Amino acid sequence: MRLRVEFTTEPFDLDEAPAHAVVAREVIEAAELDEVDVGPFGNTAEGGADAVLAALDALLRRTLEAGATRISLQVNVVAAEDER
Repeated sequence: MRLRVEFTTEPFDLDEAPAHAVVAREVIEAAELDEVDVGPFGNTAEGGADAVLAALDALLRRTLEAGATRISLQVNVVAAEDER
């Protein structure tokens, strides 16, 4: 199965990217995902279920350690793995 995740980390800082936002970008860009779009107000990534779930585990743990006080995420099933 393929999953798409959309997430944001808070608190926001419009002047400079907070440490937790930098960590989130590093985690998602290093993950074995097929599509990644990182932006200032929201981020999306897509890939196989195992890769997305592993990336989310790392994302949650590392961004909380880096000072995130809130992480909002949404996970959607976009296709069965054989429908790619």
